[in-house]
Amino acid sequence: MSTLLSGKTALITGSTSGIGRATADLLAERGAHVIVSGRNAERGAQAVADIREAGGKADFVQADLTSADSARTLAEQARSVTGRIDILVNNAAVFPEGGTTDTPEEVFDTVYATNVKVPFFLVGELVPAMAERGAGAVVNISSFVADKAAPDRAAYSSSKAALNNLTKAWAKEYGPSGVRVNSVAPGPVLPEEIQAAVAADPRAAAVTQALPARRFGLPREIAEAVAYLASDEAAFAHGAFLSVDGGAGLA
Repeated sequence: MSTLLSGKTALITGSTSGIGRATADLLAERGAHVIVSGRNAERGAQAVADIREAGGKADFVQADLTSADSARTLAEQARSVTGRIDILVNNAAVFPEGGTTDTPEEVFDTVYATNVKVPFFLVGELVPAMAERGAGAVVNISSFVADKAAPDRAAYSSSKAALNNLTKAWAKEYGPSGVRVNSVAPGPVLPEEIQAAVAADPRAAAVTQALPARRFGLPREIAEAVAYLASDEAAFAHGAFLSVDGGAGLA
């Protein structure tokens, strides 16, 4: 266990699996009291149990993040655990496939509600208290397609571009009060336990062969970038966009 984040409470949305879960595990290892959040209570309970068994501190708050009200409720419940939130990781997202004419209005609305509206209102609920204390960190999980764009995921890629713009706006808005707002942009990521099986698929091989890294990323590798930006070691990072994408975002 490390003490880099000792005494701090971190809320990570969508942290019962994938990048969010890896981030919760790592921030707990670094000493933070982690608030795991997600829709699946069973996975949430397992995440908390695993973190505690490893010597970390964690609690679970169930949340289905689709509206401003759901963001406000999560903020209130998360604050009640330790009395404060020092680190907010906006990770929860939905990413349905589909071009413009294949995307129904309800799907578009869900993408923007989860990927843009919820982070907006979570920041509004939690960051002013950080600013009053003169310290805090927000890390937004973006994507390499925010700049590169994805024609088969137009709603998703545009929502991440919107989140990138919010990162800049929040960095300017809250930076003078001591709150750092930054972003991590992952590329194609898969859990280690399924990478070998997926790699046998010719379509997956085509993806990895297009990457300078020649492989999929691991959730833990994204979590390492999040942990850096959440820590005081990144004290001079404001409005940064840290690409951890295996080179996927290169033109």
